[in-house]
Amino acid sequence: MSFTPKEILNFVEENDVKFIRLTFCDMSGSLKNVAIMPNELQRAFTDGIPFDASYFDSSCSDLLLFPDISTLSVLPWRPKSGRVVRFFCSLKNTDGSDYAGDMRSDLINYMNSLRLDGYSCEMGTKCEFYLFELDENGEPTKTPHDNGGYLDVAPLDKCENARREICLSLEEMGLSPKSSCHKHGPGQNEIEFRENEPVTAADDMVHYKTVVKSIAAQNGLFASFMPKPLQNEHGSALSILLSLKKNGEYIFGSSTDTMSEEGKCFISGVLNRIREITAFLNTTINSYERLGIGYAPKYVNWSYENRSQLIRIPAAAGTAPHIELRSADACCNPYIAFKLILAAGIEGIRSGDSSLMGSTMKTDGAPSGFDPLPHTLDEALEIAKESEFVRKTLPESIRNGAYALIESQLQEYRLAKDKEVFEYTKYFKYI
Repeated sequence: MSFTPKEILNFVEENDVKFIRLTFCDMSGSLKNVAIMPNELQRAFTDGIPFDASYFDSSCSDLLLFPDISTLSVLPWRPKSGRVVRFFCSLKNTDGSDYAGDMRSDLINYMNSLRLDGYSCEMGTKCEFYLFELDENGEPTKTPHDNGGYLDVAPLDKCENARREICLSLEEMGLSPKSSCHKHGPGQNEIEFRENEPVTAADDMVHYKTVVKSIAAQNGLFASFMPKPLQNEHGSALSILLSLKKNGEYIFGSSTDTMSEEGKCFISGVLNRIREITAFLNTTINSYERLGIGYAPKYVNWSYENRSQLIRIPAAAGTAPHIELRSADACCNPYIAFKLILAAGIEGIRSGDSSLMGSTMKTDGAPSGFDPLPHTLDEALEIAKESEFVRKTLPESIRNGAYALIESQLQEYRLAKDKEVFEYTKYFKYI
């Protein structure tokens, strides 16, 4: 949406808006916000709103939040009288210069550079989560809300009312959900988003988790995006769909006959770098308990048909030709993850090397000859730190901030006397 500051100010006045949430994403991918009153909005547009950022970045004190006018959205679950709206924001230093750790702005700048080279991209997400019961004190339990399975309906599917409210809220906010369903695990659900340009897709993913948790709470439930919350059940994935055009022409196809050479090179590029970027797609210790279990991928491979491969190329009937990357989970920071995936594919195009796609073109899922994805977060971190690709793709402040977060997590885990309690408090309750 395209608005002017004056139009936004008029909207706020005419629609009884009483609180404006200025939101941004921290390094872990969690949504953060500062709420301001309507009379502060003009200052936010012109001068920015300061906040203490030392909790997120020890190298700085204050940063400024500048609302991105195009991201205005009304929060539908808040009262109609005294409405609440939100904006996603750019982060700047107090002298007005760009903040080097602003992951959203970094993705914006990268997409602008791709457009100059004739590329346009859309990305979508399919994100799974579990709904659990609360105990008598309102604390989350690990008792699933139902015992339903894949694509079940009521009465086996007890989650449908919550899913419906989530989808309606997302739609009211302009976030464009595409479909929803019950997944394989008891109490497990999935909502798929329509493809959008990558920054908007990342915005939607960040806010989606907040909407799910808020609506679940209103229904007396607890939503968790923990990758593997139940030991003997399916994990929760974040599948990332990606379509790419070069000079207006799609580069992917649904068969070897329709796949362009650039499309093959892009897929080879992602396969070539996936081990190096896994630490940014799967950012928790728990993430690695999911990989290789059920339909979650374990090896660096691809397929047109097999749904357990790392990259799947779906039939494109009625949709834009696209690929689906299936290893990520909802704990990732989507701004970082999306940039790395795109940069890996673009590197493959510029190298002109499609050999990795050719070597796995007829895979039937057998592991022979395929490199495995990292088995643990420690291994993934070590591979990422040695990667020249990661060094040249991510700004130093973003790269080091992500590494510090992972290292702190690993240290906490090593010191934890009870690993199960650690995962419950660190992941289950807060992801």
